[in-house]
Amino acid sequence: MSTPQSATHDRATYANVPADLDAALANLQVQNVIARIWQKDHTVWRPDPTEISNRLGWLTEADQLLEKIEDLVAFANQVRGAGFTDVVLLGMGGSSLAPELLRNTFRKKKGYLRLHVLDSTVPAWVRRVARSIKPERTLFIVSSKSGTTLEPKVFFEYFYVLVKEAKGAQAGENFIAITDPGTPLQALGEEHHFRRVFLNNPDIGGRYSAQSYFGMVPAALAGVDVRELLMRTAAMAAACDGAVPVHENPGARLGVALGTLAQQGRDKVTFISSPDIASFGLWVEQLLAESTGKEGKGILPIALEPFAPPDVYGPDRVFAYLRLDNDHNGEADRHADALEATGQPVIRCRLRDLYDIGGEWIRWEFATAVAGSLLGINAFDQPNVQESKDNTNRVLHSSDGQFPDTGTTGSLSALLAEAKPGDYVALMAYVEQTPAMDAAFQKLRKAILERHRLPNTMGYGPRFLHSTGQYHKGGPPTGLFVQLVADWGQDVPIPGEPFTFAKLAAAQVVGDYQSLESHQRRVIRIHVGKRAATMVSRLAKDV
Repeated sequence: MSTPQSATHDRATYANVPADLDAALANLQVQNVIARIWQKDHTVWRPDPTEISNRLGWLTEADQLLEKIEDLVAFANQVRGAGFTDVVLLGMGGSSLAPELLRNTFRKKKGYLRLHVLDSTVPAWVRRVARSIKPERTLFIVSSKSGTTLEPKVFFEYFYVLVKEAKGAQAGENFIAITDPGTPLQALGEEHHFRRVFLNNPDIGGRYSAQSYFGMVPAALAGVDVRELLMRTAAMAAACDGAVPVHENPGARLGVALGTLAQQGRDKVTFISSPDIASFGLWVEQLLAESTGKEGKGILPIALEPFAPPDVYGPDRVFAYLRLDNDHNGEADRHADALEATGQPVIRCRLRDLYDIGGEWIRWEFATAVAGSLLGINAFDQPNVQESKDNTNRVLHSSDGQFPDTGTTGSLSALLAEAKPGDYVALMAYVEQTPAMDAAFQKLRKAILERHRLPNTMGYGPRFLHSTGQYHKGGPPTGLFVQLVADWGQDVPIPGEPFTFAKLAAAQVVGDYQSLESHQRRVIRIHVGKRAATMVSRLAKDV
């Protein structure tokens, strides 16, 4: 592996971690685990190579893609020259979360395309994206590893008609695809004469794909310096190489810390970050939850949880603080210092600038793989994700034209009263994301944390079905699950389908509820009506 000139070193510090961390690292060295990971030895995790031996391409992908960087930059410039003003990423889970992180972190760059990410079937969300663009001047990225994911398929069907109405037979030039070789999406792109089909390295799972075409194509179109981003990723990968002593290996140290702490009951990793990189927690949420949440085990990532006094946090926590060197905000520093002073484990990862996100990608990917080996699970499969998809399809096609019932099924106060030590609350919101909704959910999360001392997560549906949904069903039975469903409002038809976006979203609500019930999870549904933000704020006062 080449070592770029911007080579990195471990800038992480570990406070209040267990004394046996060094022993665990030494054991990793004795078993030659790190070298075996780089050798793509599936026995690090399982005797069976299924969904392991063909899932480790992320280790060297940054180096591989750097060799194709001129082509990627040239393509982005070609699109700019063709007069496009916007780019809309149509994807779910691993296909959408890295682009969403990049969109929130790097913002809009003058002269480049404005990046939108659509990963919700809620009709108001779809309408908002459609209203914010001119279809004829918008490039759409249909993004799916398998090429069969339902949501990107219906997003394409909807927007293709809009573009065709504006451009006629030339509509295909407004679309590109990112997928694995030989998928139905590749065939779709060829059939509709897409501007380009990017064939990704098939040996990469979705949640490990940030440094592949799935992350880098939208980044290049939005004006991110993808060469620098990949250089930072490759530099961190080199620092995590098997030849590096394990005590100096950034990914190994973090993975051992996370795995060891989880085995000792500190299985909830709570992210603190500088404001400019706050979205990092939402990306790593899928990586950790989907990779480790299985067989009744797992590490629960908690992103964007409001700050609270240190005494409300229990002995099931570990805190990860990602701090930009130029962050002068101070609030996150004070919070992390206060937590450390009370004895909470605090892992601090320092970033020189925004581009160090590339290094953090690989650090956390490598750490997740190491933690998975310590927990005795396969960090690359997702055995429970398909359940909600199957339930959705069954509800969608067996309702005889009737709209699936998404009404209220329980009381939030009663559910919280069932909480036991070690439990957490998962808020699952099938509503349009707006600043008002974000603020309302922060109020509710803070109330649950401070009044009930319960860790809590929040995800917009159906996005979370492709990320934390695996942990919800496959992880430990410690979750209290709350579906919050708004009125769908004006519906949006899907050309060529017998269902609408509202019906699809409703089927996803019901399908996931059924999946949670089948695993004996404690779950309720609350209908929050037309004024969803007001209703959620009211819940915050009443819990």
